[in-house]
Amino acid sequence: MKEMVGKMVKSDVSYLLYMPTLKLGNACYYSVQNLLSSTLLSKKLKIKMYRTIILPVVLYGCEAWSLTLREERRLRVFENRGLRRIFGPKRGEVIGEWRKLHNEELSDLYSLPNIVRVVKSRRMRWAGHVARMGQGRGVYRVLVGKPEGNRPMGRPRRRWKDNIKMDLQEVGAGCGDWMELAQDRDRWRALMSTVMNIRVPRMRRIS
Repeated sequence: MKEMVGKMVKSDVSYLLYMPTLKLGNACYYSVQNLLSSTLLSKKLKIKMYRTIILPVVLYGCEAWSLTLREERRLRVFENRGLRRIFGPKRGEVIGEWRKLHNEELSDLYSLPNIVRVVKSRRMRWAGHVARMGQGRGVYRVLVGKPEGNRPMGRPRRRWKDNIKMDLQEVGAGCGDWMELAQDRDRWRALMSTVMNIRVPRMRRIS
C-alpha cells in the first residue's frame, strides 16, 4: 500500500485527474456522434448538445488541473474532432472535392471559447476563491504551504500556481503577487473574462 501511495505522489497528479474525464468524454461523444452528424438537427442545437452533454463530463474537476502544452493539445484535438462532426466537411473551391475543416476554420465557425480557454477561466475562478479564503481553511494552507523533503532530480514539474501565473501573463497581468490581485473581485473577474475570450495561436497538428 505504501509503495502504491508513493508512486501516486511521484507521478503527475493532474494527469491522473485529467485522463479519466477525457476517457469518459470520449464515451459520451461516441454515444451521441450520430446526432452530432445528423442533417435533421441544426448546428446551433448540436453545439448546445456538445456544451451541455459532453463538455461538462470532460471538464469535471478541471479547476484543479495543471496542464502541460501537450495535454492542452490533446484537449483541443478532442474538441476539434467533435466540431468536425458537427460542422461536417467542406467542398474545395478549386478541385471541388470534400475535405475536413482545418483547425482555424473550426475556430471561426465555433466562435465560442475553446476547451482550453474554458479550463483556464475556471481554474482562475477557483484560484480567486482560494486566495480570498482565510488562513484557517485547509485549501488555503495547501496552496501556500511548502512540502518538506528534497525535490526529485530533473526538470521541475509545472505546478498549479505556475499555470495561474502563465494565464495572467497572457493578458499582461503577470507582474506582482497574483494572490493580492485576486482580492479585488471585480478586477479578477475581468481578468477571467479576458483569459477566456483571448484568441490563441493556431494549434499545431500532432501525430
